[in-house]
Amino acid sequence: MSAWRSAGNLRASGWLVLGLTAWMAAGRAPAQPALAEATGVFTIADGAFTLEAPAGWERVQPKSRMVEVEFSVPAAQGEAPGRMTVMGAGGSIEANIERWRGQFTQPDGSDTRDKTTTKKLKVAGCEVTMVDIAGTFADMPGGPFAGGQAVQRPGYRMLAAIVETPGQGNSFVKLTGPAATIAGQEDAFRKMIEGLVASGP
Repeated sequence: MSAWRSAGNLRASGWLVLGLTAWMAAGRAPAQPALAEATGVFTIADGAFTLEAPAGWERVQPKSRMVEVEFSVPAAQGEAPGRMTVMGAGGSIEANIERWRGQFTQPDGSDTRDKTTTKKLKVAGCEVTMVDIAGTFADMPGGPFAGGQAVQRPGYRMLAAIVETPGQGNSFVKLTGPAATIAGQEDAFRKMIEGLVASGP
């Protein structure tokens, strides 16, 4: 066999190996995200902890760049669906709760503090603060820095979990929507948070 033919065969073999490698990588790469989206699995704190959204919750494109993960939550009959968002942020626990309170007003003019409850949990080695607020919600789907007017949504409710992760800061998991929609998903949200686990290697 001539040197030219040998070199050509080597080049062809090399391209074949590269092509097969690229094909195999392309076939494998989407598998984990596709599985995660299909099962509702997602991570917080830069992947350090894992949660699984309840069945029927649909992962969607986040409406804001600040939001890492977003789900559309099934609606109660005759109501709008809920929206669950996941993001990391700074500030103290109380400062963030106070900011959320500021997004709600009460039809009778009373203090939103009276419509706010909090509860502490310990899950997967993390301190978790559960927050429940109800009232007229000043909704800004694009986030507080997106500009535009807030949409006032009477009869809304927010459930939130502030997860204090060791070395990774705080992660915020929030579910907002009409009170009836949130009431129907309250147990599912709580069980999801209680199911928090450290991500595997």
